[in-house]
Amino acid sequence: MYNGKIVVYTSGTFDMFHSNHLKMIKYARGLGDTLIVGVSTDELVCSYKRPPVIPFEERLAILEALKYPDVVIPQHSLDHTELVKKLNIDVFVVGDDWTGKYDYLKELGVTVFYFPYGDGVSSTKIKEDILNNYLDLKQKVEKKVNPDVKVK
Repeated sequence: MYNGKIVVYTSGTFDMFHSNHLKMIKYARGLGDTLIVGVSTDELVCSYKRPPVIPFEERLAILEALKYPDVVIPQHSLDHTELVKKLNIDVFVVGDDWTGKYDYLKELGVTVFYFPYGDGVSSTKIKEDILNNYLDLKQKVEKKVNPDVKVK
């Protein structure tokens, strides 16, 4: 708590920003007075999964343009112990695909919410759909006969 206000923190890669990202941020906004959103740096993301499609600076700019966050900061680590202490975080919100991972924050007096991310939209799914659509289109184009080309 800072100046009598509840400080909420949420974070993520936010690659290929979509509606589930927005839902989680909006949910986090409703849990307190001040919302801080951390955006994972490219280096951090590459330490545990494939590189993001959208560069860090652009992902940061997208989050800064939203009305819900009060502050948007770079996230350099998946260990939030020091961040919680430095920023007086009371509430931590993360997608339920990380369930259990941040329970250690409860020992610091932080309330942890694992937001039900839900099915359907995800950056991974969007990337898969783009690739599949591309491969389908490529296959159709390769099979299409050009009437101007005479085959001997």
